[in-house]
Amino acid sequence: MALIEVKNLTKSYENDGVATSVLYGLNFKIEKGEFVAIMGPSGSGKSTLMHILGFLDKLTAGSYIFEGKDVSGLTDDELAEMRSNQVGFVFQAFNLLPRTTVLENVMLPLTYVKMDQAERIKKSKEALIAVGLEHRLNHFSNQLSGGEKQRVAIARSLVNNPAVIFADEPTGNLDSKSGLQVMRILQSLNEAGRTIILVTHEKYTADHARRILRVKDGLIIEDVEVAKRLFAKDGEELMK
Repeated sequence: MALIEVKNLTKSYENDGVATSVLYGLNFKIEKGEFVAIMGPSGSGKSTLMHILGFLDKLTAGSYIFEGKDVSGLTDDELAEMRSNQVGFVFQAFNLLPRTTVLENVMLPLTYVKMDQAERIKKSKEALIAVGLEHRLNHFSNQLSGGEKQRVAIARSLVNNPAVIFADEPTGNLDSKSGLQVMRILQSLNEAGRTIILVTHEKYTADHARRILRVKDGLIIEDVEVAKRLFAKDGEELMK
């Protein structure tokens, strides 16, 4: 059973009675444990597709099947529950609270989970260890570098043990070295069994995935496997 399957997925927006189509009858599957990049230029529909897959938006027609269940017709409350329990997000802008500690930022998704405080702290520390930031847990987020902020955002996306992590242009606000470090962390999480869906317009970022879905004008124009790349500790590529 595929983790994600979409059939004839269509999305359009209506404004003053005029419908504007964004996605046109997409069909694909994503298996558990894959690292997939959705790649395309601005306006291609890739972000709209991510929003639907991540339960941030609803499709107009077709079907979206998640872990064997058709979730196309979920209510807003049901979508919010799926976002809380099944997915983690990493955004370009980090979306951290500035005068809040790293540990408190990572704990945020656990706020409304039935769990005692000691367990929340334990899970959050484990997530920070996974991204190599356990030594920063008592720092405020505005004391961190851009790369460290994104690593905190990745830890926050992990803390609920989601079925899939969505990374939307995660290196967009980073220099090349920090960007490579972030991508290596995403790769290591995937190698540990995490399902990663990356949205990007940059080829060097997409090449860290194992599969690329290229989107143009609301259509998937290519679905290709990517050769595994190896990197040294400093982020320099060793070989393809």
